Amino acid sequence: MQALCQLDVQGSEAEATLRIFFNENTDDPMVLKLAEKWTYGAWEKVRACDDLIASAAIRWKLSRLSHVDRAILRMAAYQLRYCEDIPPKVVINEGIEMAKKFSTEQSPRFVNGVLDAVLKHLKQAAVETIPKEEADQ
Repeated sequence: MQALCQLDVQGSEAEATLRIFFNENTDDPMVLKLAEKWTYGAWEKVRACDDLIASAAIRWKLSRLSHVDRAILRMAAYQLRYCEDIPPKVVINEGIEMAKKFSTEQSPRFVNGVLDAVLKHLKQAAVETIPKEEADQ
């Protein structure tokens, strides 16, 4: 989340700094691999993640969100959409916990509401894409 926030602020100029950040914050190769996968994956799919967030945060423009809340929501939206190996409840809970730790007092409730709406949107989209023959079985 911190790396994604840095990318949001600095753009591609942050990539060299991120390599140092990742290496300084973990000695575990598995943790490093996952952190890089999720950070760069979310950044690569940032427009799709932003669209999901915007459809869920109806009264909020993405530009009005703090960098921290935006990074939390982007990471979680990415994981909900593209990381099928992570249970959605875990993704949402982690988003809430990050909001408690890194953001404002109101953020955990906001993050929970937005991510719940994102998950519902994704489930609805999945149902709508099932071919009629499969749905009838």
